[in-house]
Amino acid sequence: MTERYDLAIIGAGSGGLTICGGAAPLGLKTILFEAADMGGDCLNVGCVPSKSIIAAAHAAHVARSSAPFGVTATPDVDFGRAMAHVHEVIAGIAPHDSQERFEGLGATVVRARARLTGKRTIEAGGETYRAKRIVIATGSRPRIPNIPGLENVPYVTNETVWGLTERPAHLLILGGGNIGCELAQAFRRLGSKVTIVERGRLLGKDDPELVDIVERALAREGIAIHQNSTPAEIRRDGDGIAIDLERGDTITGTHLLVAAGRVRNTDDLGLDAARVKLNGDAIVVDDRLRTANKRIFAVGDCREGPLFTHAAGHDGGIVVRNVVFRMRAKKDYSAMPWATFTDPELANVGLTEAMARDKGLKKIETFTAPMSGNDRAKAERATDGMIKVVLSQGKIVGCSIAGIHAGELIQPWILAIQHGLKATQMTGYIAPYPTLGELNKAGANQIFYDKLFSPMVKRLVKVLSWLP
Repeated sequence: MTERYDLAIIGAGSGGLTICGGAAPLGLKTILFEAADMGGDCLNVGCVPSKSIIAAAHAAHVARSSAPFGVTATPDVDFGRAMAHVHEVIAGIAPHDSQERFEGLGATVVRARARLTGKRTIEAGGETYRAKRIVIATGSRPRIPNIPGLENVPYVTNETVWGLTERPAHLLILGGGNIGCELAQAFRRLGSKVTIVERGRLLGKDDPELVDIVERALAREGIAIHQNSTPAEIRRDGDGIAIDLERGDTITGTHLLVAAGRVRNTDDLGLDAARVKLNGDAIVVDDRLRTANKRIFAVGDCREGPLFTHAAGHDGGIVVRNVVFRMRAKKDYSAMPWATFTDPELANVGLTEAMARDKGLKKIETFTAPMSGNDRAKAERATDGMIKVVLSQGKIVGCSIAGIHAGELIQPWILAIQHGLKATQMTGYIAPYPTLGELNKAGANQIFYDKLFSPMVKRLVKVLSWLP
C-alpha cells in the first residue's frame, strides 16, 4: 500500500534539511530521502572540510611568517593530524544534520536513492511513496573534464581528497576556481609543492582587479599558476602524473586534484515521468522555485541559479513559506554573496563591474579604497587588499573586497543592496577604531570625495567663511 505524505524531500543537504526542519515540526507529514551521507556536500566533502584544512594551513603559515612580529617559529606539520582535525570538525557538526535529529523533529527518513515515478509519486528502496508536494534538492557533484588520458591516471576531487593520509609531494590542480585556489594554498602551506592549471583566467567570475591581489599572494607563497592553459593529454609519468599542455609544455607532479567545476545531480531522477523540465542539466524553476510541475519544487544546486550552500539555504526558506504557510514567497538573488577563502580572502555581493556592464546598466561608476589605509590592517601586517563599490545611476549594485576577513567585511554591503540603502547610510554610522570594518566606510566615503572637495564646494565654504 502506497504511503501518503504532505511533503517529500529528495536530498538531505542544506536546502533539503532547511525545508525538513521547517515543515516536520509544524505538523506536516514529511518524508526525507538521502542515499549518501546526511548533511550533503557542504558538511561532508565541501565547505566544512575545506575551511577546516584552511584553518590548519593558516596555523602553519602564522608560525612560519611570524618573524615581523618579533616571534620566530618553525612549524612541524603533521599532515595526518591535520586531516584528522578535518574529520573531527565534520563529526562535531554531523549530529545537527543527522537522521536521528530529523526523526526527532517528526520526519520520516529513508536512506535510499529516490526516483520520481509520476507527478506525485516516488520510488525508493523498492517502496512507493506519494506526496502532495515534492522538493528536489539533489545538489551537484564534481565535473570531470573530457581530457585524453584522465581516465587512466589516479586523481582526487573535492569529494575524495579528504581520504589522503600522506602529504602529496607535488599536487597538480586542474582548475583555478574557488575550490582550486583554496586547496592550492592550503596544501602549499602544509608543505606540498603545488601547481594550478586553468583553461581561462584564475577566479574568472570575480573582478580582475581584485583577483590580481589574490594571484600575487598565491605566487608569493610559491604556487605555480598556469592560466589560459589547455591540457592536451594527461598521462602517467613513472610513479607520478604528467599534464601535456596544448602550447607544448609539460607539467609533472605526484598527485592530481580535479577541480574543474560542478555538474548538477539531475540525471536518472525520473524527471520526465514527473513532468519536470530541464535546461541543460539544470531544473527549470519559476520565481517561487516551482518546476513545470507546480507541485514539485527544486532548490539548491540542482535548479537554475547560483551554486552556493547559502543559496540552497535561502531557497529552503522560500519553499517553507510557500508550502507550509502558503505564502507566495519568491527567490531573490540580487544580493547573493560569494567568497573565496584564500588568504587574502575575496568576497563579493551583487554585481561586479563587468557584470553590471554586461547587463547594460547605465551610468556605472566604481569607487575603491585600499586596505593599506586601514590602521587595524597595518597592525595585523595584512595590508594587501582593497574594496571596490559599484554604482549604477547612483544606486549601490555591487561590492567586492579582497583582503583579510573579506567574507566578514562584505556583510554590510549585502544588507545595503538587499534593502536598497543609500550610500550616505554606509558612511553615517560610527565605527569602532581601530577595526577592519572601517574599510567599508572608506569605500563608501570615496563615493562622495570628489563632490565634497569640488571647486563649487570650495567656493561655498569660502562664502560661508565670511559669515560672522
